[in-house]
Amino acid sequence: MYSIHIIDLKFQQVEETIASFLIQGKGKPVLIETGPHSTWNQLKFSLQHLGLQPKDLAAVLLTHIHFDHAGAAWEFAKAGVKVYLHPKGLAHLSKPERLWNSAAKIYGHEQMDTLWGPMESIDQSLLVPVEDTKKILIEELTFIPIHSPGHASHHIAWQLDDLVFTGDVGGVKIKNGPVVPPCPPPDIDIEAWKASIIKILDRHPKELYLTHFGKITNPKEHLSQLIEILEDWALYIKRRFDNKDQAEDITPEFMKYTAKQLESKGAGKEIQKLYELANPSWMSVGGLLRYWKLKSEGRI
Repeated sequence: MYSIHIIDLKFQQVEETIASFLIQGKGKPVLIETGPHSTWNQLKFSLQHLGLQPKDLAAVLLTHIHFDHAGAAWEFAKAGVKVYLHPKGLAHLSKPERLWNSAAKIYGHEQMDTLWGPMESIDQSLLVPVEDTKKILIEELTFIPIHSPGHASHHIAWQLDDLVFTGDVGGVKIKNGPVVPPCPPPDIDIEAWKASIIKILDRHPKELYLTHFGKITNPKEHLSQLIEILEDWALYIKRRFDNKDQAEDITPEFMKYTAKQLESKGAGKEIQKLYELANPSWMSVGGLLRYWKLKSEGRI
């Protein structure tokens, strides 16, 4: 048997926007997601509260290499802990400069430290690339990595028995609000994302664990709703793309559109702020515009 601790990383001093998951079984515990380095102190404090130091972990499993999921992975590697990830992510964590510069183009160099904190390189000997659906035994726990592109080409959902830790392929759902899709550039692929959702559903999970944020007990309904809103957002941006509208014109209207959606589904102003922290709506404009551009050029 094992227990699962949902660790609230309190991103930007706000609760329930980014989670890590600690699985404690008979042996050393396993951590899924590290969050950004800007929440490192909170993560360390939470581990210490459970009687653990970073070096005490058996492994770190990453769903993908975006900063809000993997930004503190190097701290565990520095303590000698192996980090399991998609093969496409290995080069970016061993030499993170390109990843850093790519993120800085989206968020601005002046915001990087405040949002994400530093990211240092990880020795390749501590990075373990995993094959799609090939079982991995860690401390008597069997994990199945499910390659699940759509949000990112290097995305993995991790299955443990009938539970799935979805990263971002399972969307963002904060408190009593609806599920929404995080669609930042550069890897958004709507068809791949829907295929990944079906791939997860075909494994008949009883519960999902969302990095943003927490446990979902109705996986089929949740993921069906995610497909609906993913298609809705994609079509909204396609109409603007076909009209040759620019991102700076689309963004304020899209932000109002998504805010109304949240409000209509029970998410008040305070919860909407949490959604914007976990999944800034303006980012999805760039990601979906890029998707439709690549689609029109036959590159997806």
